[in-house]
Amino acid sequence: MHPFQLVYGKACRLHAELEHEAYWALKKLNLDMEAAGEKRMLQLNKLDEFRLKAYENNRSYKENVKRWHDMRLEHKIFIPGQQVLLFNSRLRLFLGKLKSRWSGPFIVKTVFPHGAVEIFNKHPDQAFKVNGQRLYYYGDMANCEVVSTVLATT
Repeated sequence: MHPFQLVYGKACRLHAELEHEAYWALKKLNLDMEAAGEKRMLQLNKLDEFRLKAYENNRSYKENVKRWHDMRLEHKIFIPGQQVLLFNSRLRLFLGKLKSRWSGPFIVKTVFPHGAVEIFNKHPDQAFKVNGQRLYYYGDMANCEVVSTVLATT
């Protein structure tokens, strides 16, 4: 028995014993630095392959969602001079129950190839551009008479 164990009641570990146990553990595990390096490189390569597959899956998912969304878009063709209604898509918290979100009629001034449409209400000088998806066909040409319908209770 060591004197340390007699005094404190615990086993004493000397540095030589710790070094011997560490060497024994290394010998038991048989660590080969080249083999460990190759294994690490294989793990890194698998991680890169996993990341590339994730990027590819994300890209294909986005393409499928875009294709699905584009299939459901209505292809609208507007001609300058047509009357259209404009949908007010801005969020309003206290919108009246019976208030319509459609405003207009507006008259188409110019149609751009990328889907934008320039419209005006009364004066062609006050024209503004909107997305063609927010417009709805209302009437033939601008020289038609505008008829408004009033709901009456009976």
